[in-house]
Amino acid sequence: MTRRPALIRPRTAGDLPACVRALQEVHAADRYPVDWPTDPAGWLTPDDLAQAWVAVDDDGRTVLGHVGLARPDQHVRRLVGVPVGAVVSRLFVVPRARGRSVAAGLLAAARAAHAADAPPLALEVSSEGRAAIAFYERTGWRRVASSRADWLNAAGEPALLHHYVNP
Repeated sequence: MTRRPALIRPRTAGDLPACVRALQEVHAADRYPVDWPTDPAGWLTPDDLAQAWVAVDDDGRTVLGHVGLARPDQHVRRLVGVPVGAVVSRLFVVPRARGRSVAAGLLAAARAAHAADAPPLALEVSSEGRAAIAFYERTGWRRVASSRADWLNAAGEPALLHHYVNP
């Protein structure tokens, strides 16, 4: 049986409990985020968040994935080396929904909301996220820099972050 594509829609405050449950699944499978946040709903709603979307299953409530767009800070602009319009943030897909183009749909929603004539989107990914890196590079994102994070990876070392801009 072929599954219908997930519905991508703007995230609402009412979605946060389901987003936290989805994030728990991702953390258990992939250790993303590396350290479980004390306040996971707060982690999903940082102060610099401009917009967010969820991918939901057929029931319209079960969150399969999430993405946000955050306002870039000077640190990101300096690392990337080009003007940046927004930063893709908090992108994740639960393991059972992978292979259904959920991440691609979430990124398409973020891109559609970003003005075509605005500076590019940027994102960062830990070097440990090999599947994510392969996805970004396969879909045309261009690596422009790498840096060390101020948080530790699974090995207890400062994480190596790769910075990308959209095609």
